[in-house]
Amino acid sequence: MRAIILAAGLGMRLRPMTNNTPKALIKVKDKPLVEYQIEYLKEKGIDEIIIVIGYLHEQFDYLKEKYNVKLVLNDKYAEYNNFYSLYLVKDYLADSYVIDADNYLFKNMFRTDVTRSTYFSVYREDCENEWFLLYGDDYKVQDIIVDSKAGIERNKNSSFWDRSTAEKIVEFIDKAYKSGDFINLYWDNMVKDNINELDVYVEELEPNSIYEIDSVKDYKKLEEILKEYE
Repeated sequence: MRAIILAAGLGMRLRPMTNNTPKALIKVKDKPLVEYQIEYLKEKGIDEIIIVIGYLHEQFDYLKEKYNVKLVLNDKYAEYNNFYSLYLVKDYLADSYVIDADNYLFKNMFRTDVTRSTYFSVYREDCENEWFLLYGDDYKVQDIIVDSKAGIERNKNSSFWDRSTAEKIVEFIDKAYKSGDFINLYWDNMVKDNINELDVYVEELEPNSIYEIDSVKDYKKLEEILKEYE
């Protein structure tokens, strides 16, 4: 079992906070976001951690010595969405977590006993063009939609991909890459657009398990939440 952390993006909606700092290295309670993820993974014995970097990539170099992680450079971070980031590390996808670096983890949500492809998701109310998971009583994902309706469904945050599902996703990735029609794709489109061919499930986490930081507004809201914990 391993983990892939996607941290290549520009973080435009977090400007000016990301003018000189990658989004994954924005500090929450004096610690960079990505370090929470790395430390929780290692706490569970998940030591093989691959981080895809791009924007201001040299600022991530210290992580190699501090945590013994593998850094993979996406030099096209400004040209493509995160599809290309996952394309670069597709060979690591089997039996792997995939984590967006803009997630703040309130506690350790990682497990080593996950055996099927799973989205770990939390309920959110402030939503704008978020990706929502539609699923039934068996928690199998039936569809993925993009919507702005607050508090309706649960969005994707972090995920785990078993070997058989990962192999299918890699086929979809290769097909999209060879076609050249991937400039505006997110890697999650490989799941969304082929969900009928995949067995993917949802695990609902407690509120305030994961908080996704997309904007300065999100960051300030997180600060308010953390003050309530003090």
